Amino acid sequence: MMDLVIKTFDGEESGKIKLSKDVFGLDPREDLLQRVVRWQLARRQQGTHQSQSRADVSRTGAKMYKQKGTGRARHSSARAPQFRGGGKAHGPIARSHAHALPKRVRALGLRHALSVKMKTNNLIIVDKLSVKEVKTRLLVANLTKLGLENALLIGGKEIDVNFSLAASNIPNVDVLPVQGINVYDILRRGKLVLSEAAVEALEERFK
Repeated sequence: MMDLVIKTFDGEESGKIKLSKDVFGLDPREDLLQRVVRWQLARRQQGTHQSQSRADVSRTGAKMYKQKGTGRARHSSARAPQFRGGGKAHGPIARSHAHALPKRVRALGLRHALSVKMKTNNLIIVDKLSVKEVKTRLLVANLTKLGLENALLIGGKEIDVNFSLAASNIPNVDVLPVQGINVYDILRRGKLVLSEAAVEALEERFK
């Protein structure tokens, strides 16, 4: 177990929390993180690009000119790729770019991403993600006290509505419920901020 200080959004300490070494204390592996990030981005890729093949082109089906006697090549269809206005050979087609990745690898990748933040001192634990009033200016001031200019904030199963609204317009700050935590978002932000509820949920998930 590892001890970490719990902070409030006023920059004060509110206690300590013990973190599991099995979740936050692994020796990070770049190959695992790369596999999970690649899997995430491949699932996100739309794959809706498509060109017209010779079967899709709307053009006459008549033979271009007679088979013999012209001294030219024996062409038949004007839809062939070598002709202007013809179909594209081996062009892109609409498809899914997603590929399979074992659930155990995905879970291990998330634990390694959490361990990266712990190892580089970029993990901050706060008591809760909540604000009394929807004031972006006040929330920015509190985040600045904690040194959070580029951060991912993870709350419990439900994010406080006021906090979500106040943080929605802050650049380089993302807020997610604990079930939305993922390797790509953890690595793309400088700091990772977990609420106590998020820590409990993550350790319960990886028991």
